[in-house]
Amino acid sequence: MQQNNSVTEFILLGLTQNPMRQKIVFVIFFIFYMGTMVGNLLIIVTIKSSRTLGSPMYFFLFYLSLADSFFSTSTAPRLIVDSLSAKKLITYHECMIQVFALHLFGSMEIFVLILMAADRYLAICKPLHYPTIMRRQVCTILIIFAWIGSFIHSISQIILALRLPFCGPNLIDPYCCDLQPLLKLACMDTYRINLLLVSNSGAICSSSFVILMISYIVILHSLRNHSAEGRRKALSTCTSHIIVVILFFGPCIFIYTRPPTTFPMDKMVAVFYTIGTPFLNPFIYTLRNAEVKNAMKNLWHITTTSKCVKWIEGNKSDIKRFLKQLEYETWSSEVR
Repeated sequence: MQQNNSVTEFILLGLTQNPMRQKIVFVIFFIFYMGTMVGNLLIIVTIKSSRTLGSPMYFFLFYLSLADSFFSTSTAPRLIVDSLSAKKLITYHECMIQVFALHLFGSMEIFVLILMAADRYLAICKPLHYPTIMRRQVCTILIIFAWIGSFIHSISQIILALRLPFCGPNLIDPYCCDLQPLLKLACMDTYRINLLLVSNSGAICSSSFVILMISYIVILHSLRNHSAEGRRKALSTCTSHIIVVILFFGPCIFIYTRPPTTFPMDKMVAVFYTIGTPFLNPFIYTLRNAEVKNAMKNLWHITTTSKCVKWIEGNKSDIKRFLKQLEYETWSSEVR
């Protein structure tokens, strides 16, 4: 394996070089990142604390929100901080860690989306066998395999990145480390490594997208045999999943299934893939899902009630003093 000897750090070009626009970038992406974290953490807490969201679909949604949070965290904080920095530097080792994290949590999202599609297929097309097949132990094993598959994929990508020698140019466009921009900087023929990238990341994105779309087509086709209420509920759930699949896999396929060439839309596609999709997912799943919305309302009600109870318990002496004072004033006014 060739080692990098001459380049110890990279310069991230960022989304813009204009100082005023950099401040706008900071504000916009700080809001996006906070929205991503709050939305996904709210889903995680709601699923963990709600007794009504115990089905496999919400078990997988929990891990999708977890992967979304880490996936966005692998790029967004550095973009936010760098937007206010004069020099946007990232060390070689930090760059390799970012490549690893980006592919670990990105591939985890892909595998969880596949598991969610399989869950919907079994629930709608094989309802009698569904409780037997999708037991909690089975779901846990599937998630473990998803983590293992994600780890193997990210290890294979980091091995490709570590094999790249850098001996001069160190300007990364646009704002984060990934194999595509690193291939442009490597001082070697990258044709073979790019083929390995396309056959790995590109194949995972493309084949997963095809599998998911075929599964949802089969599911939608099978809804003809269900009641109107069953069709409405299943269609609402599947529509949310299909929207997320299209939003995630569109940029994924665009980035990883082509040669290392530059297109004008690369920055916007990368931003939407790493920051936009994790931000939108919580809204898509909550706005179109009555069960999640009701569970969030119940969680809010329970939290508010428990806070009120704790406040009352903590201020018992003051409340008693106030009530006695009020009682005394009422008695005094009656005597007069």
